[in-house]
Amino acid sequence: MTSAKSASQAHAQQSNMVQPTFKSAAVARIAGMPVATLRIWEQRYQAVGPITAASGHRLYSSADVERATLLRRLTAQGHAIGLLAALETEQMREMMHALEAAITSNRPSALKQAPMRAVVVGHALARRLQRLIDRQSLGPALQMVAVFDTLADAAEAAQHSFKPALDLLLWQAASLQPGARQELSVAQNAWLAPAAAVVYRFSSAAGRAELTGAGAAVSYEPVDDDSLAQWLASLHRAETPSDETVTASDLTIPTKKSLAQKTILPPRFGAAALTQFAGLSSAMACECPSHLAELLLQVSYFETYSGECANRSAADAQLHAYLQQVAGTARMLFEKALEQVAIAEGLPLPLVPTACSL
Repeated sequence: MTSAKSASQAHAQQSNMVQPTFKSAAVARIAGMPVATLRIWEQRYQAVGPITAASGHRLYSSADVERATLLRRLTAQGHAIGLLAALETEQMREMMHALEAAITSNRPSALKQAPMRAVVVGHALARRLQRLIDRQSLGPALQMVAVFDTLADAAEAAQHSFKPALDLLLWQAASLQPGARQELSVAQNAWLAPAAAVVYRFSSAAGRAELTGAGAAVSYEPVDDDSLAQWLASLHRAETPSDETVTASDLTIPTKKSLAQKTILPPRFGAAALTQFAGLSSAMACECPSHLAELLLQVSYFETYSGECANRSAADAQLHAYLQQVAGTARMLFEKALEQVAIAEGLPLPLVPTACSL
């Protein structure tokens, strides 16, 4: 604790050279943390050293704000506040620079070679993104194709513009309420964007659930630019397909038309036959046949359950149709795997289901 106090005292002396102007709520908002956390760090760990004004309010300098932001970002990476509180601000800056360098060096080559092409809705967000591109925090991983004030403006412009190949429609929403999904979908479809992402400042739980249920990436808008860059980089990794990853179109909820184009065959094996098969294989040294049969049963049950779920809305019905389709696809893969394992182990395949065995 002595070292923490000495670091805090040195920092307080430095902070007092500049007239403190920030109140606790402002510092917490800029740093991206609850006010209660800021006060605990101050009182328990002496991590920051504000002054107390005649009014009784704690006042923080710009140096305090930087220190609080560094503390929040480093603790988010797993560093203990008790250890960070004893460090000088410059030491934390060096730690943050090393972390950013590690993230950049570990970034997949696909990110460096193929920028994520995005239509951005929200001029304030576009300015932040341009700042990040200029600082090389995102460049060349992001390319802004067009910027609009509103989703309606974006959808209207798409009707009269050449539409280049896009990876993402990125929307900055001041608030999210139920019903936003429809407006977002119109703009996304107008630009033929395979994915959508939303950053917001205020939202209801129902508003967020509606968008995430439709396959959009949704996040509270990060206060600091570096956190925003890391979130966008994670979206880029998710949108960059490889030979061993699922593409973004496979992860989004399909439309009714695309659902109709998917062919899901009926189950090849009945539940009773799979149960018997699992029992036959349990006496063998290899337990894979038994495990496959049990997994296949679970997937089949979930496929049936998803198809029978009560739907509260059209969007809910589409979501459950998607879940049923995913389960059916997985079931077909497990059926093929079970067939291969049975052949390799010399086991009889489960009986094809009949009206009675189903």
